[in-house]
Amino acid sequence: MSKFGELIDVEIPVLLDFYTEWSDESVAMHPVLRDVAAALGDKAKVIKIDVDKNKELAEALRVKGLPTLIIYKDGEMKWRHSGEQDANTLIGIIQDFV
Repeated sequence: MSKFGELIDVEIPVLLDFYTEWSDESVAMHPVLRDVAAALGDKAKVIKIDVDKNKELAEALRVKGLPTLIIYKDGEMKWRHSGEQDANTLIGIIQDFV
């Protein structure tokens, strides 16, 4: 978990995407998240977390539905959503925290 703390305790917004390769909705978010990362550049981070490989973290954060998207800034959860989102919506939400 200490690595997780280092990931989220930064001054820029961090969008975490909790996903699995067997979830169609999760896989559908991959190109959307690439677009979000490209649009925001170094103003934010986009990090994908495979739930199957990070079960403890997913359980600790009570991730139930996939994909689950969470934005952290300065180590604090700012926004959370389960299910798909489009790139423009996500970019707008993240820019609120930049």
